[in-house]
Amino acid sequence: MKSDIEIAQSIKLKPIQQIAEKIQLSEDNLELYGKYKAKIDLSTLKNTKKLGKLILVTAINPTPAGEGKSTVSIGLADGLNQLNKRAVIALREPSLGPVMGIKGGAAGGGYAQVLPMEDINLHFTGDMHAITAANNALSALIDNHIHQGNELGIDPRRIIWKRVVDLNDRALRQVVIGLGGPVQGVPREDGFDITVASEIMAILCLATDIHDLKKRLSRILIGYTYQREPITVGDLKIEGALTLLLKDAIKPNLVQTIEGTPAIVHGGPFANIAHGCNSVLATQTALQLGDYVVTEAGFGADLGAEKFLDIKVPNLEKAPDAVVIVATIRALKMHGGVAKDQLASENVAAVQAGFANLQRHVQNIQRYGIPAVVAINEFVTDTEAEFQMLENLCQEVGVKIERASVWANGGIGGKDLAQAVVDTIDETPSDYHRLYDDSLSIEEKARTIVTKIYGAKDIAFGPKAQTQLKTFAQEGWNNLPICMAKTQYSFSDNPSLLGAPTDFIVTIREFVPKLGAGFIVALTGDVMTMPGLPKSPAALNMDVDENGQAIGLF
Repeated sequence: MKSDIEIAQSIKLKPIQQIAEKIQLSEDNLELYGKYKAKIDLSTLKNTKKLGKLILVTAINPTPAGEGKSTVSIGLADGLNQLNKRAVIALREPSLGPVMGIKGGAAGGGYAQVLPMEDINLHFTGDMHAITAANNALSALIDNHIHQGNELGIDPRRIIWKRVVDLNDRALRQVVIGLGGPVQGVPREDGFDITVASEIMAILCLATDIHDLKKRLSRILIGYTYQREPITVGDLKIEGALTLLLKDAIKPNLVQTIEGTPAIVHGGPFANIAHGCNSVLATQTALQLGDYVVTEAGFGADLGAEKFLDIKVPNLEKAPDAVVIVATIRALKMHGGVAKDQLASENVAAVQAGFANLQRHVQNIQRYGIPAVVAINEFVTDTEAEFQMLENLCQEVGVKIERASVWANGGIGGKDLAQAVVDTIDETPSDYHRLYDDSLSIEEKARTIVTKIYGAKDIAFGPKAQTQLKTFAQEGWNNLPICMAKTQYSFSDNPSLLGAPTDFIVTIREFVPKLGAGFIVALTGDVMTMPGLPKSPAALNMDVDENGQAIGLF
């Protein structure tokens, strides 16, 4: 059996100009990055009311290896093209953290991949590096301002802006900078987040044009003065310089699937520590160029889909016409109480027990007024009896279910799923409405998410969070939506509490205001904004041959 990278390297790619022609883009609309990658010029975005149908792909709470959401998204779009529908994909860019850590890349898998997968999973068109550079330029300018006299009176103890690097590096979570004497700067505590958790990543993914990007950057809260007054990038007058560093990164990237479906891959915030959606510009571009647009949001529907629907949609001004919820038999068995080393064995009762997790996700999507379809990402260990049980359970709750064998069969393996999604869109118009109103307080919005989406009994606030609630209300930040930072493995803030738990309390220990992005991050549990590497990271299997070909990526 070929590995993902072996399959990818066996495919003869089409020149990117040919892919662009499928969606009426000329070479004048492109900025080429070699033969098979291009950036789409922002002037391509047209002022048109005719938009394609939007399909959001999400998932149940995943296992550590993920449930193949990106793979199903890609296979679904290829399946739509098998039905002679003009489909375009809008996906997130991978981060080097999971690529070299445990989860692998985010370019799909098997015969449902976006290509060139080595480039996409590594440095791609440099967007991640540009975001890292802009983030760290801001850090350098903050510390230089303090060193050069601190005209604004910034309190070094109350700087909330952190440096970033696009790797999992736990040793950088908390650091002390400026040591070594007066010429080295002013010593203070600092820390690093992973690049995908940077507010600049969120801003890039929510900005609608260069002007909006600059406005959002100017609103970034970097800390407080000695008098505890907020200090922003606009106070430092450096939003222009940061925008300059991002002038190319803001342009969406065009690539292709194995079957030649146009794919716009742009932006990559994690959904467990950020808002988990690709860029508004990428999705808008896809909607204007395709009849059906397949996009995805990170991790389970309790994280990525909730944030897509409550944070991204108001900026995108277009709600999904249908939501596909990806599940696997193995994950349902895990939610039904089966140990990881027993997931390959048939266990129909565990599938039945684990269905509670999937059912809650289906109900949550329906709460937004959007029709849902369940996609079962097939594995060779699945049995017919297990699938029959799952099919019966889905029929009982009135949701369509289709198997997807896209990893093994590409678009043909996603054709039935594609037809089910098209039928659902035709039969059941979306009637989208947000979960909460912006006029609610931060506390009320957070409580709505944890009780309505997670199924929690209530919410609790730690001492720091309680103080922040009062401060944020005084500053006028109550109208911002909430971006929950929470484990992806459970509806709760406890990763070991699987299935569809009830009677639990979610505790918010701290809030982080992201005024440029336009939301408040709520930190729960022990979720980290700088992940660590596992004992045996994927990087140990990576290499390059004498011809410069990548080895060991997946």
